[in-house]
Amino acid sequence: MHFSFATKLIASFALLAGAAPAFSHIVLENKSAPAGSSYKAVFLVGHGCQGSATTGVSVQIPTGFLGAKPYPKAGWTVSAQLGKLAKPYESHGKQISEDVTVVSWKAATPGAGLPDAFFDEFVLRGKLPVSPGPLWFKVLQTCENGSNDWSEIPASGISTQGLKLPAALLEIKPAETAHHHH
Repeated sequence: MHFSFATKLIASFALLAGAAPAFSHIVLENKSAPAGSSYKAVFLVGHGCQGSATTGVSVQIPTGFLGAKPYPKAGWTVSAQLGKLAKPYESHGKQISEDVTVVSWKAATPGAGLPDAFFDEFVLRGKLPVSPGPLWFKVLQTCENGSNDWSEIPASGISTQGLKLPAALLEIKPAETAHHHH
């Protein structure tokens, strides 16, 4: 059975429209990962600001998330801001004292923004800290009208209940140890 591209597109939008209300905040697709591993952070954006289209997404890279590299996005410009590290690290035999601190995507033209009723994702990759625990990504969502600063972090624990604009949480789990057979 063959379906036209238009039929597949309409079906995809119908599925996304049904999924969008479940994401009232900007969240990570994969909410946990092993300590010290490479991690693909997929930020899910399910709505705009007060009904207007999203025109920018800026992710503040948390301390310990190393070597952040953004994925390009068609119709958007991407930039990475560097900052001095409090604690340098080694990568591929080189000492790294500056690293990416903010990754930003901006709609390339006025019509390229993400409409409020649509759903999309913004992606970057990096290496996770070697210690388990919560890692919070603060995300500034800019829209045609206003913005949402997803930066609230609970005073203790990881529950975002009661927070109006919670940061995106990644739970870093203990690294899996290799099993040795004697």
